[in-house]
Amino acid sequence: VQLQASGGGLVQAGGSLRLSCAVSGRAFTWYAMFRQAPGKEREFVAVVSRGGGNTYYAGSVKGRFTISRDKAEDTVYLQMNNLKPDDTAVYYCAGRISYSGDRYDSKTYDFWGQGTQVTVSS
Repeated sequence: VQLQASGGGLVQAGGSLRLSCAVSGRAFTWYAMFRQAPGKEREFVAVVSRGGGNTYYAGSVKGRFTISRDKAEDTVYLQMNNLKPDDTAVYYCAGRISYSGDRYDSKTYDFWGQGTQVTVSS
């Protein structure tokens, strides 16, 4: 099983980036994006269901970020608009097998990608 994140980079405040997470090896019930800034704990960003019909967001990104899943390509996308310096972090994609439980808790996810750096300059 592999989750391969890509698409990070350096962008100015107010700009946009689209992260991709290519999944291989199995399907998951939930696909999430988390992030971790230097000196901080890993935090939930967004999650999408297998079918793409259910999405949930952290309050800090709601209205700016959109998570989606392309079933044919088995790829999850995180479109990030109006980026802020506080969005600077390493972004990780994660897959979860179980439907039940706290989908905002990183400990409930079974597989993780390697992370991609997003840096937003002011």
